Amino acid sequence: MKRKAFPGVFPATIVVVLVSFLSVVLLADPSISFAAGKKKSPAVSATSAVDHTEARIAKLQGALKITDAQKELWNNLTQVMRENAQEMDALSKDKAEVTKTMNAVERLKFHSQITEAQLNHQKKIIPPFEALYTSMSDEQKKITDTIFRTGKHGKHKIN
Repeated sequence: MKRKAFPGVFPATIVVVLVSFLSVVLLADPSISFAAGKKKSPAVSATSAVDHTEARIAKLQGALKITDAQKELWNNLTQVMRENAQEMDALSKDKAEVTKTMNAVERLKFHSQITEAQLNHQKKIIPPFEALYTSMSDEQKKITDTIFRTGKHGKHKIN
């Protein structure tokens, strides 16, 4: 006989562990090298959040087949995406300038600040995204669902 004392604990634990892991991986200081003697090539540079967002907007617009009737809703969404990217670039610039002198506690607090900003960005983007999604055709919704599930923006098979 199998008993489940706390059926929601395991999924919640997985979410917490994954968020913690991703925060550490995505927000780790790139200047710290765990590989002995290995350094980044000077030719390798990070893409700004603004550049990444502009590329994502272009890919999404093509993949989602935004109609003229949806342009205003699309523009509302992309405006929030651009504002979020600009804010993240500002935080990233601050990080590059101040993390060299931070101790472990200060670094952890700074990572918390970035995580809160990302959460706020998600909260800001939901209303314009929901409005656009509601206006979509069934085909557009299937494509959007596939993109969010797989992260791929190419040609999508609709079953």
